[in-house]
Amino acid sequence: MTKALTGIVALLATLFSTSAAMSQASYPDRPIRMIVAFPPGGPSDIVARLMAEKLTEALGKPAVVENVSGASGNIGTERAAKSTPDGHTLLISAPGPLVVNPSLFQKVPFDPLRDFAPISQLCYTPNVLVVNNDVPAKSVQELIALARKNPGELSFASGGAGTSNHLAAELFKFMAGVNLQHVPYRGVSVSVPDIIGGRIPVAFLSMATALPLVRDGKLRALAVGTPARWPAAPEIPTMDESGVPGFTSTVWHSFLAPAGTPPAIVERLHRETMRILALPDVRRIFDDNGLAVIGSTPAEFAAVIKAEGQQWAKVIKQSGLKAGN
Repeated sequence: MTKALTGIVALLATLFSTSAAMSQASYPDRPIRMIVAFPPGGPSDIVARLMAEKLTEALGKPAVVENVSGASGNIGTERAAKSTPDGHTLLISAPGPLVVNPSLFQKVPFDPLRDFAPISQLCYTPNVLVVNNDVPAKSVQELIALARKNPGELSFASGGAGTSNHLAAELFKFMAGVNLQHVPYRGVSVSVPDIIGGRIPVAFLSMATALPLVRDGKLRALAVGTPARWPAAPEIPTMDESGVPGFTSTVWHSFLAPAGTPPAIVERLHRETMRILALPDVRRIFDDNGLAVIGSTPAEFAAVIKAEGQQWAKVIKQSGLKAGN
């Protein structure tokens, strides 16, 4: 390579790095779009809107939540994955699209490990077994007896194939030895009116969704999917206490950027996320909605995606469960 050509290459490299540094220094220079791959009103949406409010305050530009639902979260997740990786499009995700759908669906249009830059797991909440008030079952054992007496007649709602509440119900069916019919919706929040109205008798809802409905008397909670009673709702028994030992089901919510987002921007978003998660008012809102803070590093979160993806791949293969079942 000639000295002149070497000089041109060096100049271009300097200009590129200077331009990238200036771009990152001015971030964000326009509104931030935060994609939620499920309808408004669900737990991911609750978390996203709180994060958007706090990021708007921290970054000086509006952070706007965009709900892009469908295909058990695949549509919105694909849109985020294929967005320009400049930190102005981000994703708030539940586990389904990242660790379940790649094994549940024949093909998904994104790779959770290759197409995203993890920022942090934000929080988690247990799934709660609920029934509408017309169901003549006041406990898990009474529900099991009712389901066994009427095999295949009781249905359960979910936010779509492979969502946490779908898999919780499938696990319950297996462990309790009952036959319940799956009725998938485009998101768990869409299913709630039908559960309250008595058209769907049973569901596993996240604590964030279930707790306000239970306390308002609109639904009846039978058991929580954690080994110990949940601090925000100590009156709800565990599955162990209810005669289904070993049953656990929780759902986490997380924050990601498209792969290729500059590391400095990812680091800034992670730093702001950790600060937000430590705010007393955020902790109080999480507590009120049955959410517990996680706050992981990008590397820790990436390890979770990999490990849980492998775990669910084995479970789905062994069970023969496929989207649409």
